[in-house]
Amino acid sequence: MDEIETSSRHANGADVASAEGSVSAVSWSAIMAGAAATAAFSLILLTLGSGLGLASISPWAPAGESATRFGFAAVVWICVTQILASGLGGYLAGRLRKRWIALHVDETYFRDTAHGFLSWAVATVGTAALLTSAISGLFHAGEQVAAAGNAAAGQFIERGNAAAAVNAWPTGYFVDSLFRQPAASALTDSVMQNDRGATDEVLRIFLNSLASGDRLSANDSRYVGQLVARRTGLSQEVAQARVDTTYALLQQKLNDLKAAAKVAADKARKAAVYASLWLFVSLLMGAFSASLMATFGGRQRDL
Repeated sequence: MDEIETSSRHANGADVASAEGSVSAVSWSAIMAGAAATAAFSLILLTLGSGLGLASISPWAPAGESATRFGFAAVVWICVTQILASGLGGYLAGRLRKRWIALHVDETYFRDTAHGFLSWAVATVGTAALLTSAISGLFHAGEQVAAAGNAAAGQFIERGNAAAAVNAWPTGYFVDSLFRQPAASALTDSVMQNDRGATDEVLRIFLNSLASGDRLSANDSRYVGQLVARRTGLSQEVAQARVDTTYALLQQKLNDLKAAAKVAADKARKAAVYASLWLFVSLLMGAFSASLMATFGGRQRDL
């Protein structure tokens, strides 16, 4: 009798091992289904969040206050989206997987957790592959803003292009202000026609000094004063004082533009850092949610 029971136990163990070995430990079809559900539900929730966020912003509120509230709401909604969408995908991956026979409870729990995590990983990698340009734009936002700000503030100074600077703000405006004529001393059209080249010449003189960051030299100041005096009918002393004042104002305005560009670049860099950190946190939440919900789905599958 003992020999018969022993042989029966060995036969049952062999059958169980054979049945377990015939079933794969990974149900890729369930994982892919969970990943597809995660990606689709994420798209739905992100679309809903965008609509709710834009609807909640008041055009009459201060710009800083609206941006702060919108940024906080966006962070919260991204985390909620990751938890809900990843949880749904993980639950489906656990519920749709093949049934494992005669496995230990701990092994079943581990496999279900792995299925949830894999469904989240497939969905995340697939979404990242489709949004590579958007992600790279997020990390390079600070550099782009800095480059744009520097170009707007100093592109004509570096190039020394007077023809382009004459139509640009603020260089064109300040040079035009040099040649404003008093109403009582307007000159004839022939004189103005002969002095049209003076504008480009003054711009080139200003750009040469601005490129080095120095003050306008005495010779340049005196010469530009002569051009302004001839064009406007002002005295040499008054014209030269106007030149020095205008150049100082132009230099200060360009310095303010460069400082504003640096501040904007620093804000963009900090925003990119905060966004990447919160994106990391939301992804961790999604991984945990998918793994946890897969265990519930797998338990219901076995029951």
